[in-house]
Amino acid sequence: IPWTAFAATINRCTSVFLEKKHIITKVNTSFLSLLLYINLSESITYIISMVVFFVILAFQGHEFNRLLWIVPFLYYLQQLMALVIGLFGAVLNVFIRDVREITGVILQLWFWFTPIVYTRDILPGIVQKLVAWNPAYIIIESYHRIFVLNASPPFKSLVILTVITHLILFCSFLMLRYLEKDIRDFL
Repeated sequence: IPWTAFAATINRCTSVFLEKKHIITKVNTSFLSLLLYINLSESITYIISMVVFFVILAFQGHEFNRLLWIVPFLYYLQQLMALVIGLFGAVLNVFIRDVREITGVILQLWFWFTPIVYTRDILPGIVQKLVAWNPAYIIIESYHRIFVLNASPPFKSLVILTVITHLILFCSFLMLRYLEKDIRDFL
C-alpha cells in the first residue's frame, strides 16, 4: 500500500504539467497546486486502503502496538520524497518528453531493488549494503518493523532521510521558481 501511493504520486506528478498544459497556458495557476492535488488524491486512496488493511488485521487478531503513531510520519516522509522526485520529473518532462516513460521503467526497477516482496536477508552481502542506501528501503523497512516485527523503525536513518528530503525539497522549489517562466513558455 505505501509503495503504491509512492509510485503513483511520482508517476502522476511527472506528467502533470503536460497533461494540464491547457490550464497552465490559459490561467495563471500555481505549479505546486497541481502537484499537491495529486498528493492529496493519493493520500485519500492511501487512507481508505489503510483502513481496509487495519480492519483485515483486526479480524485476523493482529495485536496493534504503540508504534502505529509513527505511520502518519512515515507516510508524510514518503509522500514528501515522492513530491520532490515528481517535481523534478515534471520539470524535466517539459523539456525532455520521454521522461515519463523513463520514470515508469525506473520505478519498476526501484520496486524490485527495494525489499518489499522479499526480505533483505536473502540478498548477497554486497547487495545488502547497496540496498541500505536506497531511501525507499528505509521507509519500507520501517513499515515492516512496525507491522510485521512489532519493533521500532530505524530512527537515526529516518531523521537523516527527513533532513535530506527537506533539503532536496528546498532545492526543487528554487529550481521551479527559476524555471517557471521557461516552463510556461515551453508548454
